[in-house]
Amino acid sequence: MADRKLVRVLNGETVFPPPTWLMRQAGRYLPEYRATREQAGGFLDLCYNPDLATEVTLQPIRRFGFDAAILFSDILVIPDALDRGLTFVKGEGPQLTPIRVDEIDRLEPNRAETHLAPVIATVGRLRDALPDETTLIGFCGAPWTVATYMIAGHGTPDQAPARLFGYRHPEAMERLLAILAEMSADYLIRQLQAGADCVQIFDSWAGVLDEASFEAYAIGPVKRIVDRVRAAIPDAKIIGFAKGAGPLLKTYREKTGVNAVGLDWQVPLSFAKELQAQGAVQGNLDPLRLIAGGKALEEGVDRILETLKDGPHIFNLGHGITPEAPIEHVEALLKRIRGL
Repeated sequence: MADRKLVRVLNGETVFPPPTWLMRQAGRYLPEYRATREQAGGFLDLCYNPDLATEVTLQPIRRFGFDAAILFSDILVIPDALDRGLTFVKGEGPQLTPIRVDEIDRLEPNRAETHLAPVIATVGRLRDALPDETTLIGFCGAPWTVATYMIAGHGTPDQAPARLFGYRHPEAMERLLAILAEMSADYLIRQLQAGADCVQIFDSWAGVLDEASFEAYAIGPVKRIVDRVRAAIPDAKIIGFAKGAGPLLKTYREKTGVNAVGLDWQVPLSFAKELQAQGAVQGNLDPLRLIAGGKALEEGVDRILETLKDGPHIFNLGHGITPEAPIEHVEALLKRIRGL
């Protein structure tokens, strides 16, 4: 097998300069992405078209030579497979039919295998098309984050609808999260079998939960995914990104069993170094430093590299790259990391 640096880091090795990729690296900041998305007709059409999804996944690899490619898809393909009326409205984001308590037991998880077959086909094509040394990352949304959209029917600033749902209907929430965990695990297993080297679980809304809810909604379901995936693929490499979890990240890693924890930009580097003593960490440059460029970008990169250079580290942003990020700043970021 080729030397895939990111996989080595997930195995606990220290690699310097660290392997680098960016969340949302295939996206609207790239003109070639915008052209391909236009060709697809719509966002979901792009996600389910193996030819075009492969193309947009490869675009940032061709342009920048990142150490990893992440499958182009969306965390909401699982509720889409559950026939929850998913649409993407320009300027508003995803819209779904809000789920009621009495609908949870009528969900049909078995639809997922057929519905998500085009995504799995994309994974297989990507492994064939990527350079041997490039790590291929598959992913899913964490059950809690996916549930927040299913319950509210759209994104909200603090996911109050889902939190209230959990307080008022704890058993229904537990059932919904269990269904999503099993579906997500099976989806990740298929990605790994199709050629993904590792997978990431995105819990973008973990940070709105109190401690008890975090244990029940962010840790429990993700542990369920990790256990199910590892039962099928014992050496599966898994990154957990619980955005906003802060000090709860230590417990999160210990209890879920993920190989690496993704760090948002608000995680102090001193704490990141503590977490690194337990295993690999990923992150955590503020995406706005990438937009600003210049001294702000250089100082941010240098602090992260200096603090985390002696342990297993994957360089990334603390959240996704934004459409405003200038291409030349991404080039400058990689030169700074690689010491060019």
